[in-house]
Amino acid sequence: MKPHVTLAMFIAAWLMPMQVMAANEQEQAHVHAKEQAVKPQSDTKKNEEHEEHEEHNEHEGHDENDEHEHNETLSSRISDDMATAVNIVTDRADSQRLRQHQVVYGKLSADPNRISHVNARFPGILTSVKFSLGDSVKAGDVLAVVESNESLNTYTIKAPIDGVIIQRSANVGEVAQQQTLFSIADFGGLWADFRLYPSQQDAVATGQKVVIMAADTEINGVIAHIIPSLTQPYQLARVKLDNRDGKLSSGQLIEGAVISGEFNVELAVKKSAIQILDNKSGVFVKNNSEYVFSPLQLGRSDMDYVEVIAGLKPGQLYVTTNSYLLKADIEKSEAEHDH
Repeated sequence: MKPHVTLAMFIAAWLMPMQVMAANEQEQAHVHAKEQAVKPQSDTKKNEEHEEHEEHNEHEGHDENDEHEHNETLSSRISDDMATAVNIVTDRADSQRLRQHQVVYGKLSADPNRISHVNARFPGILTSVKFSLGDSVKAGDVLAVVESNESLNTYTIKAPIDGVIIQRSANVGEVAQQQTLFSIADFGGLWADFRLYPSQQDAVATGQKVVIMAADTEINGVIAHIIPSLTQPYQLARVKLDNRDGKLSSGQLIEGAVISGEFNVELAVKKSAIQILDNKSGVFVKNNSEYVFSPLQLGRSDMDYVEVIAGLKPGQLYVTTNSYLLKADIEKSEAEHDH
């Protein structure tokens, strides 16, 4: 990392040589005027040729300096304590198994086999209602009590399954006949319904693995079946999900990656590690407290990793998290140097 230069120091360092050069140029111009008054024209021509030669040499030297600066290693020096404080994380470059995929989108829906609609067995008056909309119930819980119209005896209506009451049409004093009094849904199992458009349908089939992203949660599943649509320009690929922990919700939007192929590569890095400097893609390699930008030749990729063909060796430590901080530090240092 280049030393920090304050604006005042920068201005002072820049003005001082300029002032000295200006004084020298004035003195040289005064002497030169006197010499020109007494020297013949031939001497003047020699001086002009000498000045042109000096300008040419100066131009060549400038090009060499520019080339040296352009080839300068792009690196940033940060102590381990500071790297830990700003959460700069590294990992070792290694072989990986990449999975080619087809990205699909959809949403979660309740399992129709886990929804139960509850009716009264005999017509009668509702004398008691125990649960409200949104309440969780267990199989066997008494939902309501009905007084039969025929026998005037009372009987209970019980929950047939575990779940949540998603619909209720029962109030005390109302007549229970053939209408649905309660609807109960068990959300312990859901379906992921993905839309497959014509351009995707040839690459997706039942039995393929799917990696599902739902609210920052990654879930692995398998396509159970594909349903054609009569009215929509897409098919539905359905994946059954276990939701006994209750982290997912029906209607939730999701993204999926249908795995179409898997293969091993000798070396790969995380996509999150890739940065672009000097129009080159690469990663920051850690060498003690120095982080050096290493341009890479990249190959195939999947959702998380990209194959490295050249530019990195197995076992080297490279930055996987917050590598943009190193890039910003280098760009800031270059900007200060240029000015």
